[in-house]
Amino acid sequence: MSLHRFLFSFLIILTFSTATSSLATTTTTTTTGAPKEQTLNTQRAEFFNPKLPPRTLSSSKKFEGSSNLVDLRYHMGPVLSSSPINIYLVWYGRWSRPQKLLIKDFITSISPSSTPASSPSPSVSEWWKTVSLYTDQTGANVSRTVVIAKEHSDKRYSHGSHLTRLSVQQVIATAVKAAPFPVDHRNGIYLILTSDDVTVQDFCRAVCGFHYFTFPSMVGHTLPYAWIGNSGKQCPEVCAYPFAVPGYMGGGGPGALAPPNGDVGLDGMISVIAHELAELSTNPLVNAWYAGEDPTAPTEIGDLCEGLYGTGGGGGYIGQVMRDRKGRTYNLNGKKGRKFLLQWVWSPALKACAGPNALD
Repeated sequence: MSLHRFLFSFLIILTFSTATSSLATTTTTTTTGAPKEQTLNTQRAEFFNPKLPPRTLSSSKKFEGSSNLVDLRYHMGPVLSSSPINIYLVWYGRWSRPQKLLIKDFITSISPSSTPASSPSPSVSEWWKTVSLYTDQTGANVSRTVVIAKEHSDKRYSHGSHLTRLSVQQVIATAVKAAPFPVDHRNGIYLILTSDDVTVQDFCRAVCGFHYFTFPSMVGHTLPYAWIGNSGKQCPEVCAYPFAVPGYMGGGGPGALAPPNGDVGLDGMISVIAHELAELSTNPLVNAWYAGEDPTAPTEIGDLCEGLYGTGGGGGYIGQVMRDRKGRTYNLNGKKGRKFLLQWVWSPALKACAGPNALD
């Protein structure tokens, strides 16, 4: 589901709790009964919990911390349990090589590394471990392994510089029919990323990204897909939050946070990509894991934790995150020394928002 696709509101009572650590950072017990602590690698970073103005697009579905009112249920549909999950990347529009490398480094950071030192804790892979706790009706978990199977560059804007929700599916159809991509029903995610000069229906106004499945009438097959746009030139205060804040704050309020990779649009985009991949993997055909009774507007595992990035989040605070010597803000480590700021996701085990950078 879209990160900001919330056109209705309802009254909720929140039971706030900061006990939102993930399984990757909690105390585990060995076979001998001795507790084994997993340590948090701060890499000489300073912790802080900034309070920021609300984003322009707000959500009535956000649950700060944990709540026994959250009725996240399994609706008997499939999850992406086959390993590996194959990402088929469509670069729509103009993308530079450094931009592509940053996004690909994030995606490849999801899979567990054979050399843990390459992605010190708290890591993107540990963050995905919470996503992998979700199962289908056979008990099979969402796959821990995510790979980039193939890429396709659509530099000529084959469907124009403005896309609708339906023409996003046509972009996929073009890639499949031109044969750079196979039809991968079982393992595939088709990920369409639009450059900062491409406008998309409802982008910035109601959505920053969304996921769904393709219609056979459009693509010839039912395939899970997600779209995310680069908001850097169009609406960073909406879709690259908290690296940009609403203009009405002017100079009188809290400032935006410095992005970990120096690119407001891309760093904000990566958090949205993470959100959509987590939801797409646990609810690929919109009939698996979600809260609420309306499958056309489901509340999914990312929606429940929107705006939370660390322990102590809520009430305008994003939670305890890290800031390096250059002032760049992050909460997770990736491969090749990359750092990222990703929102937490809902843990089915803790029944709370969780992330590996939790401090408790």
